[in-house]
Amino acid sequence: MTRAIVAGTDQYSIATAIADAGHEVARVDLATGDTLDATDIGATDVYVLTELDQATSIPVAKERNPDLRVVVYADDSLPDFVRRQTDLALDPALFDPADVAAELGG
Repeated sequence: MTRAIVAGTDQYSIATAIADAGHEVARVDLATGDTLDATDIGATDVYVLTELDQATSIPVAKERNPDLRVVVYADDSLPDFVRRQTDLALDPALFDPADVAAELGG
């Protein structure tokens, strides 16, 4: 089972799809160092960001867990400063939440 943290507004319900796929999910609306620590980022496999206004949370998450896979599931463009730390960026208009969730464990 994969453990994921979903951060942001999650307007496309990716957290629900991840849970429905049998993975453990923690949710944070506002991703800060404190909220990521409270959700045990160190023991997390995948960090899913759904709101690119919070892109600065990606380096914070990677600092706390360098082995973390980062997935961005959002409409907006990924800022340049986090491109190298992001493993996968997906547009919700092109990728269904259930399909994304099914692939997280692989």
